[in-house]
Amino acid sequence: MRLGHLIITEETMANKWERMRDIAQLDLSALKKAEESYGNSWRRRGGVGAFMMLARKFDRIEHQSERHGWDVFEAGEAFKGEAGLLDDIRDLRRYLILCEEFILNNPDEINNEKMEETEWEYSTGSEEKQQNQE
Repeated sequence: MRLGHLIITEETMANKWERMRDIAQLDLSALKKAEESYGNSWRRRGGVGAFMMLARKFDRIEHQSERHGWDVFEAGEAFKGEAGLLDDIRDLRRYLILCEEFILNNPDEINNEKMEETEWEYSTGSEEKQQNQE
């Protein structure tokens, strides 16, 4: 197969899938190690907290990419190391795996974790002013 100036062989494609499998395996190993240290702290604050954790990771990726004209590949080259772009990409991917696994395998727990429903007054204060005037 020819893609632009690259010639892609079956061997090249197989190597690509093997490399991705290795990445996924590293993710699983890192997640197991993290769970031993931190337990389920990633979802301690429920689904909203988990969403905010994902958003923070994406915000970091966005910030680094923005500084390079939104070119995530260029940003990846510029921001290397422990706190680099790849580190944030890995963290986001791993948190997404945790979220997916939890959603797929814990429907009863998700429904039971909902906080007690409370009545929220979405007030602008006008009702209070109106009562005071009466």
